[in-house]
Amino acid sequence: MMTYATSHDHAASHQADCPFCNLPQERLIYSDEMANIFSDGYPVSPGHLLITPRCHYPTLFDVPAEEQRHLLSLINQAKDLIGQFHRPDGYNVGINNGAAAGQTVPHVHIHVIPRYDGDVEDPRGGVRWVIPDKAKYWL
Repeated sequence: MMTYATSHDHAASHQADCPFCNLPQERLIYSDEMANIFSDGYPVSPGHLLITPRCHYPTLFDVPAEEQRHLLSLINQAKDLIGQFHRPDGYNVGINNGAAAGQTVPHVHIHVIPRYDGDVEDPRGGVRWVIPDKAKYWL
């Protein structure tokens, strides 16, 4: 495992009732001192991964800058991990920050969702479909 220096006290930021703070070791695909990568429990597509900080932060905006940079750097690693077992044709990368944005687990997590040609009839608009009336901007 890689290690990174951080001044944040990991033990003090653990939440007893948080599923991402209490992730079973067998679900981990990658872990270092700051972050974890693991399979989504309710995958949108085959290979769907999540990246979370090991410290409990509600949203990305609560994460210190050094840890934000590290989380974002792991997107490429998650893509490479997906590529070891799947051959996607594209990816959606998303972060839901707050209940109004659809966040259901209040521990920041980055979705890396592999997409496959033909998995939906018309993929144009991608993440814009969170508000369907705004998705088809090209009409």
